Amino acid sequence: MSSSVRATVLYDAPGPKGRRANRVLTVITLLAAVAIGVWVLQVLNTNGQLESEKWTPFLRSTTWTTYLIPGLWGTLKSAFCSIILALVLGTMLGLGRLSPTRPVAIFCGIIVEFFRAIPVLILMIFAYQMFAVYNVVPSSQLAFSAVVFGLTMYNGSVIAEILRSGIRSLPRGQMEAARALGMSHRKTTWSILLPQSVAAMLPALISQMVIALKDAALGYQIGYIEIVRSGLQSASAYRNYFPALIVVAVIMILINYALTLVAERIERQLRAGRARKLIVAKVPEHADQGVETKDRAVVDWHEPNHRDLRPQGE
Repeated sequence: MSSSVRATVLYDAPGPKGRRANRVLTVITLLAAVAIGVWVLQVLNTNGQLESEKWTPFLRSTTWTTYLIPGLWGTLKSAFCSIILALVLGTMLGLGRLSPTRPVAIFCGIIVEFFRAIPVLILMIFAYQMFAVYNVVPSSQLAFSAVVFGLTMYNGSVIAEILRSGIRSLPRGQMEAARALGMSHRKTTWSILLPQSVAAMLPALISQMVIALKDAALGYQIGYIEIVRSGLQSASAYRNYFPALIVVAVIMILINYALTLVAERIERQLRAGRARKLIVAKVPEHADQGVETKDRAVVDWHEPNHRDLRPQGE
């Protein structure tokens, strides 16, 4: 069957008139986008935001050492601490919701639903005020602690739901078989269910880490020094708001893209059939054929140095 008449799951392939209409709409959309882009550039040029003098401050080391690098360090530090704590908290709450002990499951469910329903900024402001009133942390760490608290509680609650849904998506017979062998609920969850659900949950977990990294910018509202705040301070000093925001956006895009690449690498290693200690090790992999086959999902036996450890009689 040719591609022109092949039917998809949701709709039939367009005919000659439909394809002509799609091409016309595509051209119109591109022209409109170009026109809007030209108009935006003209407005920026009229306001002097495209002049070379506006970009030269980023060629000076003092701009980076005074503004951008301290802000970048603050963003990475708060995001890293909150992600680690959120993974720990999310694992505890997610497994707690799956606990056969009903009071534990109800308690963990209340915590998850409560903190998942509150905006991150509200959590940061609440933590900032509470830590200040009751002297929970030193004043120098007040903003940092509030940012980490807000990101940890919100993202930890979301990760708990991701973990619970990932484990629930596994075949129920695995739990029943493990219990029939005499394994406890805790051992079954940690040894059988949790390792299998990691690969399935990894994309959602990584996307939540990216959200935590971006939400660290909300610390600007409570005086925390992060990349967006530092970029605006730099813009105030040099009067180049548009270039400063462009540089900050590029930095955030590069960080998130690097995090995505690491996640894809880990996912490929998990799907290759065994976990590897060296994350940069080459993973045997077949080209994508459009479907998930055994040869694509489990490809360790294609490795040149692979040894079959099964008895030769099998």
